[in-house]
Amino acid sequence: MSDLQMNRRQALIASGLGTMSLGMPGAVMGADKVDASGQAVASNKSCIFVLLCGGPSHVDTWDMKPDAPLDYRGPYEPIDTKVPGMRINEMHTELAKHTDNFTLINSMSHPGAISNHFDAMHNLLSGQSEKRAMQGVPNEHPYLGSFVAKHKPSTRNFVSNAWLIKCVGPPVFCAPNIGIGGYLGSAYAPMFVGSATNHPAMENFEPPELYNPYDEQRFGQRKSLLGRLESGRLDKDSQVKDWSDLREKTYDAMTRKEGRQAFDLSQEPDKMRERYGMHPLGQNLLLARRMVESGVRFVTVNGWTGQADYDKKGPPSSSWDMHGGNMGMGNAFGNGSYGMGFCLPRLDQALAGLFSDLSERGMLDDTLVVVTGEFGRTPFVLKQDPPGRQHWPKCFSSIIAGAGIAGGKVYGKTNKRGEYVTDKRVRPEELAATIYHALDIPINDPTDASGISASLTTGKPIMELFG
Repeated sequence: MSDLQMNRRQALIASGLGTMSLGMPGAVMGADKVDASGQAVASNKSCIFVLLCGGPSHVDTWDMKPDAPLDYRGPYEPIDTKVPGMRINEMHTELAKHTDNFTLINSMSHPGAISNHFDAMHNLLSGQSEKRAMQGVPNEHPYLGSFVAKHKPSTRNFVSNAWLIKCVGPPVFCAPNIGIGGYLGSAYAPMFVGSATNHPAMENFEPPELYNPYDEQRFGQRKSLLGRLESGRLDKDSQVKDWSDLREKTYDAMTRKEGRQAFDLSQEPDKMRERYGMHPLGQNLLLARRMVESGVRFVTVNGWTGQADYDKKGPPSSSWDMHGGNMGMGNAFGNGSYGMGFCLPRLDQALAGLFSDLSERGMLDDTLVVVTGEFGRTPFVLKQDPPGRQHWPKCFSSIIAGAGIAGGKVYGKTNKRGEYVTDKRVRPEELAATIYHALDIPINDPTDASGISASLTTGKPIMELFG
């Protein structure tokens, strides 16, 4: 039996971890390269997926309509950016300096009239728009991070798929397969990191227990015992040698310090932390960069910006669900927890920090960055006090960068009021296919043994986005 024929269950048992570790979310390992000294070397691309839960308003952020009537365009003015012709919200003063690093898609759209978080997020994260999902019946299709963990697992880190701050609060904000890995199983589900009371912007932030799942002394004793048991057989039995080699790889992955050190943000200079912003979104994006550096393949970052000091509304999942007064969320254009005056400057700082940091470190070539909500918001302002906007699936905006994506482009258009797509419509299927293509993952996998579907998505990658 070769190491390629051994499955994860066998590897964990061989390493002495026992069945207590089986099915551990996110803990999927593969075969990264090592250098001459045996140290792991990054060999595969990774993705930081920033999910702006709740659905930010496209007409108030990246697809502004300054010539539309006031009750459509809202109170903000667009500003020029580093890219001629690409104009974004006036509060994006820092992000405007980095538009040459990303493509702005202004033609995202959901098939059908999906207007609830649950189904829209499912379709976005799965890259599928099946009819039964649109009818509110969840299916078993895995999400983007689970497929990446399956096809591009890591041995440099015990985790391949992570989610920084789990979607919490009412079920309407959480996609159905968010924590189960779909038909791939729990081993491909994300490892959830942090909460409203334990996130990296806090001094007492605690990393997940997964990164310390063993007693080091006992672990070493088990390794020594198994080595002695096998030592008299290795020359006689090539299969046992294959088994031993795989076990050594498993030990190596388990004992690497890279994963644990990623959570020690004190290693970062104060200026770097401040560049991202000392708030949940900023520090989670900094942590995401550190996790990618340590070998995690797919990191979803919840776009929660925190809570305003005077307005402690909302769970850490839905900063961008800015309905306004009709749902008791305050002024969507104000400075409360559900106000763009509070959320947009934090998003601006965090994204600018991420793009500048990745660029300076030379990581954009191998790190895909996606920033999106699950839908947009009504291009017209609701006639209420205080004002807000309702869900709008017909069009919304996304940012995509790195891993071969061209920078400095605007892809797709909407009409003059931001009501519907007029050019180059992009469904969740096309976005998913583009993500897989950027990460070198085949969309049609003949080796898939799920028995459900060998196609990761029915969409095709948008080749125009690649430089």
